[in-house]
Amino acid sequence: MNFYSFEKTKKHLPEADSKQDGNADADPAEDANEQEVIVIQDTGFTVKIQAPGTEPFDLQVSPQEMVQEIHQVLMDREDTCHRTCFSLQLDGNVLDNFAELKSIEGLQEGSLLKVVEEPYTVREARIHVRHIRDLLKSLDPSDAYNGVDCNSLSFLSVFTDGDLGDTGKRKKKGNELEQIDCTPPEHILPGSKERPLVPLQPQNKDWKPMQCLKVLTMSGWNPPPGNRKMHGDLMYLYIVTVEDRHVSITASTRGFYLNQSTTYVFNPKPANPSFLSHSLVELLSQISAAFKKNFTALQKKRVQRHPFERIATPFQVYSWTAPQIDHAMDCVRAEDAYTSRLGYEEHIPGQTRDWNEELQTTRELSRKNLPERLLRERAIFKVHSDFAAAAMRGAMAVIDGNVMAINPGEETRMQMFIWNNIFFSLGFDVRDHYRELGGDAAAHAAPTNDLNGVRAYSAVDVEGLYTLGTVVVDYRGYRVTAQSIIPGILEREQEQSVIYGSIDFGKTVVSHPKYLELLEKTSRPLKVQRHAVLNEKDTAVELCSSVECKGIIGNDGRHYILDLLRTFPPDLNYLPVEGEELAPESQKLGFPRQHRHRLACLRQELIEAFVEHRLVPLHIFDQKYSKTLLVNWMHFNILCNIFTDPKSREVVLNACKAVGSISNTSFDIRFNPDIFSPGVRFSDDSTEDIQKQKQLLKDAAAFLVSCQVPSFVKDCLDHSSLPMDGATMTEGLHQRGINMRYLGTVLEFVDNMPAKAQLEHIYRIGIGELITRCAKHIFKTYLQGVELSALSAAVSHFLNCLLSSFLDAVAHLPADELVSRRKNRKRRNRVPGGGDNTAWASLTPSELWKNITSEAQSYYHFNLQCESVDQAVEKYGLQKITLLREISIKTGIQILIKEYNFDSRHKPAFTEEDILNIFPVVKHVNPKASDAFHFFQSGQAKVQQGFLKEGCELISEALNLFNNVYGAMHVEICACLRLLARLNYIMGDHPEALSNQQKAVLMSERVLGIEHPNTIQEYMHLALYCFANGQLSTALKLLYRARYLMLVVCGEDHPEMALLDSNIGLVLHGVMEYDLSLRFLENALAINSKYHGPRSLKVALSHHLVARVYESKAEFRSALQHEKEGYTIYKNQVGEAHEKTKESSEYLKYLTQQAVALQRTMNEIYKNGSNASIMPLKFTAPSMASVLEQLNIINGIIFIPLSLIY
Repeated sequence: MNFYSFEKTKKHLPEADSKQDGNADADPAEDANEQEVIVIQDTGFTVKIQAPGTEPFDLQVSPQEMVQEIHQVLMDREDTCHRTCFSLQLDGNVLDNFAELKSIEGLQEGSLLKVVEEPYTVREARIHVRHIRDLLKSLDPSDAYNGVDCNSLSFLSVFTDGDLGDTGKRKKKGNELEQIDCTPPEHILPGSKERPLVPLQPQNKDWKPMQCLKVLTMSGWNPPPGNRKMHGDLMYLYIVTVEDRHVSITASTRGFYLNQSTTYVFNPKPANPSFLSHSLVELLSQISAAFKKNFTALQKKRVQRHPFERIATPFQVYSWTAPQIDHAMDCVRAEDAYTSRLGYEEHIPGQTRDWNEELQTTRELSRKNLPERLLRERAIFKVHSDFAAAAMRGAMAVIDGNVMAINPGEETRMQMFIWNNIFFSLGFDVRDHYRELGGDAAAHAAPTNDLNGVRAYSAVDVEGLYTLGTVVVDYRGYRVTAQSIIPGILEREQEQSVIYGSIDFGKTVVSHPKYLELLEKTSRPLKVQRHAVLNEKDTAVELCSSVECKGIIGNDGRHYILDLLRTFPPDLNYLPVEGEELAPESQKLGFPRQHRHRLACLRQELIEAFVEHRLVPLHIFDQKYSKTLLVNWMHFNILCNIFTDPKSREVVLNACKAVGSISNTSFDIRFNPDIFSPGVRFSDDSTEDIQKQKQLLKDAAAFLVSCQVPSFVKDCLDHSSLPMDGATMTEGLHQRGINMRYLGTVLEFVDNMPAKAQLEHIYRIGIGELITRCAKHIFKTYLQGVELSALSAAVSHFLNCLLSSFLDAVAHLPADELVSRRKNRKRRNRVPGGGDNTAWASLTPSELWKNITSEAQSYYHFNLQCESVDQAVEKYGLQKITLLREISIKTGIQILIKEYNFDSRHKPAFTEEDILNIFPVVKHVNPKASDAFHFFQSGQAKVQQGFLKEGCELISEALNLFNNVYGAMHVEICACLRLLARLNYIMGDHPEALSNQQKAVLMSERVLGIEHPNTIQEYMHLALYCFANGQLSTALKLLYRARYLMLVVCGEDHPEMALLDSNIGLVLHGVMEYDLSLRFLENALAINSKYHGPRSLKVALSHHLVARVYESKAEFRSALQHEKEGYTIYKNQVGEAHEKTKESSEYLKYLTQQAVALQRTMNEIYKNGSNASIMPLKFTAPSMASVLEQLNIINGIIFIPLSLIY
């Protein structure tokens, strides 16, 4: 399904609601942009569509739509999906596919559009066959497992039984509520040590193959001979029906018909009857009853699926586990593999796309008003996701040996490639270019640094300054950089083309006034100082970037900058320089440390945090005014105007000096990226300035270790940052500008904290991340020495050495492969990785773990104390399944989903059959939807101020704009939907909350992954809204799913598990499963006590929840004990007058009365035996409302009276 046509298609799908597309009537003063929004949302109108053989139907369209988008809708609808080659006609006139509806004369409300079958061409026939193949495969998950065409997995519908309607509500039987089965599988219960892998991908009953055909493939008689072309034959198909009938079909200009050819005899004459049909589906329905029945059923199921389960994602998401899939014949995939299909061949046959031209032209689009900006951002995003996909395919082709090098005579590591107008180079130090900077290690780090530079310059988005499309791909142990090609660059020598910067790290330097003018515009946002360096003639040359940054004017006249690897200043903590001393904060922690390469840079986030830390708030004490001026750096220029008298100006001057500003009258901190670059020289008259810059760099490096690392740990301690796995921890560190090379420093800091016990989860996740990163470094070089035929054996051997308790992991070298290797010696020109190397087979577990500990020491400066996987698990509380997940995701391994016995000492856990695939790991720029993001932030701000209705409208508007730019699927849309659902819920619209949250879960599964920590959170929110909607069994299933995923991702010992278990316990309490409920609530209590401290209010609430369940079980003594604990905490923390303390005190009184009444009854029974006159005790099941109230409290949802909202 087309990526962008979704928004249009959505309206015509019965289960998708488009309530969110309503117009926002936000406060006009809020922002000028909001005035422009109305432009996009013209009112829609309805047209009638008449297709051959179907009743006319109504279709809602908008004037902005193109005719093409109605085509897409018809190709997706159940009753017209089998048509691809048709035109739309209004009053006998054919509509232009690329015309906007508003430009079509006579098209209005109620117009009748006729679908008219058109004659086929070879291209149209191919598109038709491809489309029919897609329809036949529409429920088949194999494309998602194989990571093809932006398909990815989603399992939500398995737990909600399709769409979230009224299923899952408890049915009434008489007056009794029907009991629902609430018992979770054994491995989900608290305390279970079992971590199975198979439930990660539950069986989806829709995926049971509905066979419509046995074989659909291109016939061996293609292409048609000349005399048959003149009869209109376009191509031949070979088909085997389910009934085992073998038929040969001709695709002709008039449609499809049976011919008389067999496998070995060519007879293209029409058979009798020929069943000529315009659509292949109509033909097959006539010759095969099974096809007709199953195809109809399949399409019914297809359109019942939520659209978010089947729309393509913008970037490919890979699954690290997959079941064994039967490999089926697939003519389309076969054709894709063996033709030169490069990009969108079906759209522009025989042409490759000029990526550079597309990427740069979209940047040049106008951006004066909102509609123009949306159009521009949408075009940039679309081209970008296409480029990333093409670059990834090309990089795989390069490493797999399917692309000829442009310098084939050189050794493999020095080769470069061009494929599909993209330039590919390998991450090795070619011609000792990086010799002084760390050789191969520097060459490996440079592409990601360069990508960060491209990201930064693209975000600043200066008109007239161009960067290259850049994608970095790690695949099979190799790093490949893919770049778009500057027009004309290949025809000239590099020395001639570079008119700005240096090609030899600063020995020779040139500059150019136009580049200085353009780069000057980026210098303030990127905090780059304009500076002069000396060239080989000792002349000062002005630069506004690092010397490596090269400026080249392409043949298209555009000003390009490339090699942006030093956009950000060097990190002095990892760059020992003779004669330079770091700040005491850095020295105290053992810095500077030796690093593998000299390209270690500070992150952009750190630079921004450092500058903000320096400038806000800055106290300027002035005796005369005796005021403290809080200067926000946004207003720095006002300062010199405020202070006219010299005394005050002097104050400002001193303040500017104090913060290291480059100006004497305003606060403006910038960095010189060339300080400490080997080979770069500065003139003598700039010595003072250089000293200042050096000091600034030392301060920034000290700020990282003395402020940012402690602030990250503090955020983890007060749970405002809750990493759950390696990726979320990495993200948390990066947001604060901490590079991952500081992981060891962070772990040591955590280890030395007094509150270490409350940070145990952070320490454990950090150690797991450290081990898997070290293993990834080793795996990279390990894989480079493996030839393709031994890949699965080598990967399984590595995983055995890493994770299996079996100590004698022996690699299997099949005999026949040894034979073929001898023959191979004669072949000279090999693909990368085609070495005769079997050194990988000699790796042993103890050697691998020795390497891991030495890598931890040399790279992260951390002392890992373990010699085997079992010691690591024992000492640091790790889980092998978590380590397996982390290493697989980091290296792109896909393994067979089955139960692995890691702990067996008699046989290895993995065999080569368990390794299914190896995927690329891709890094690229993520273009942003800036206006939508602005609306989203304004909406969040409104919500925080308590204006929910306005907030809700702004966020709905943001959702529209996000959809406009990104299409239907994107991480940011996911966040938008989650917030919208929460607002719907708070404002009392539970069904709408459920609908939006369902979309958020599906999108998170598809875009981030089925077990990503975000997805786990989304499942928890959806469970709450299900419960509020009375869908109890669904709520429980979703919570159990979240708990299982969390156990796999980070184990049971994590603060978030307490929230999850409280949710599960409360729902179980609501359905009167008291014993089960207690198991979860008591576990939550234990975890809360550990991570929040025994005196925390969260622990008090946990005690109260446990007490309520004991009360329901009539075990009043235990209930009293827990409630007393809670009461004590409330009294000590918030005082006796607080309502929470009062509530707890009331509840204690009530429990005491109940306990006394029960005791009295028991005494009565003992005294009078069976004659006792017993007052019946009231044991009431908790009301749903009271359970929901507690659920809202623990999930941090506070209801605001509706009078305040509206």
